[in-house]
Amino acid sequence: MKFITGSAAVLAGLCLITGCSSLDAPAMAEVAPPPLPMREFRGLWIATVGNSNWPDTQHETTKQQKDELIAILDRAVKLHLNAIVLQVRPDCDALYASKIEPWSEVLTGTMGKNPGYDPLAFAVAEAHKRGLELHAWFNPYRVRLRSLKGPIAPNHVSRTHPEIVRTYGKYLWLDPTEQATRDYSQSVIMDVVKRYDVDGIHFDDYFYPYQEHEAPNPKIKGDKSKLIDFPDEVSWKRYLASGGKMARNDWRRENVNTFVQSVYHAIKAEKSWVKFGISPFGIWQPGYPAQIKGLNSYDVLYSDSRKWLANGWVDYLAPQLYWRIDAKEQSFPVLLKWWHEQNPLHHHIWPGMEAHPADEAVRQIQVTRKQSADPGVVLWHTKTIMENKGGIADALATNAYTRSALVPASPWLGTIPPSRPMVSAHRSSREVKVKWKSNLTPWQWVVQAKINGQWLTEILPGEKKERVYKTSPLPQSVFVSAVDRLGNVSAPVLAGGQ
Repeated sequence: MKFITGSAAVLAGLCLITGCSSLDAPAMAEVAPPPLPMREFRGLWIATVGNSNWPDTQHETTKQQKDELIAILDRAVKLHLNAIVLQVRPDCDALYASKIEPWSEVLTGTMGKNPGYDPLAFAVAEAHKRGLELHAWFNPYRVRLRSLKGPIAPNHVSRTHPEIVRTYGKYLWLDPTEQATRDYSQSVIMDVVKRYDVDGIHFDDYFYPYQEHEAPNPKIKGDKSKLIDFPDEVSWKRYLASGGKMARNDWRRENVNTFVQSVYHAIKAEKSWVKFGISPFGIWQPGYPAQIKGLNSYDVLYSDSRKWLANGWVDYLAPQLYWRIDAKEQSFPVLLKWWHEQNPLHHHIWPGMEAHPADEAVRQIQVTRKQSADPGVVLWHTKTIMENKGGIADALATNAYTRSALVPASPWLGTIPPSRPMVSAHRSSREVKVKWKSNLTPWQWVVQAKINGQWLTEILPGEKKERVYKTSPLPQSVFVSAVDRLGNVSAPVLAGGQ
């Protein structure tokens, strides 16, 4: 078998697949290229904190943990999802081999105990084998739930850098106002960016902790619970002594802003194709837009997520819109529309949404498609999907995600498409075998076959090199395109050769 390019490949490919002769050249010219593949981000959160999604228990064997993760990835492929958001640092610990932080206790039940394999390396390899993006999800400041009774490893930050750890309510927390905190967390994140082939870095809504209250003193009649303020008094006084003029809330927000901006630029300097995404609380401030009520993340979590989006410090924002369409004071479509209006640079808005009830989830996915040219969602969460709660997995497969989709491109990161592949085909009486190759292995392939007048579009991992069709009737034509890590797609090439 040899590869043919140019007009000869077009003619050879048509004649080989359709059975025409060289005298059929006029008909060849009328063959239209395939339609553009669908674009949509279809993410799934896998939470590991407290063994909430994976691994199921701390007492599983290595094989059991791997098998369980493979089952999740296989379900994602079956449902035509295209991205996994895996929590790899729940509490200043690691679900990967780290020289900075200890192994997470969710793997073995004991912080610092080696599980016998590298979960992140395994997850990346298995996800990419299936054509799934893998985004590493970090909690940048949460240190530990104080109620946990297990031993703390010697290399946990609460032992190595106690000077930046604060006690707040039921948590230990890194102080976001300390430069040492920002440097430390960024070093952890960049260690993963440098050593692992991840497709994205992801934060959720935990910057400052959600507010807690001190219980009333039962010995004092009429005593009421009191709001606990975050204990950053030392750094606040230092800031004022240095001549700082900001109000305390603004100062807290600015420290978070500085960290977000720094992480974004550090990631791009190391690997420009790695996307950075944040999933903030879905309400920026009550009253934005006017009908919205709820927690004020701007003044409670000190998260100015609108600023991150407007300044281009994230490649995607996934505001957690865990409310229904008809919930007036937290309406899903109203909030989503508002977020799109805060996006002058046209980076991605892929809302986080509850994966149930099934009919509501399907309707919300349809809303995202109407509001954006590059739609997408991140589904919360894995257990709901794996248990098919309320028929959600069935609903996604039959009503929302009936075919594969490419992750939307990120043109601000680059727009040069990959080289066109070289494609060949061989036809027998029972099958058509299409093979392709390229000078550089792309991230994915788009393979499109016209069968009985209808286009079948498949998105295959970059390591795949062939597709065999045994359909009845056999394909009339097959086109192959290459896709790079930024979602750029080459021109389609018609299968040809003999």
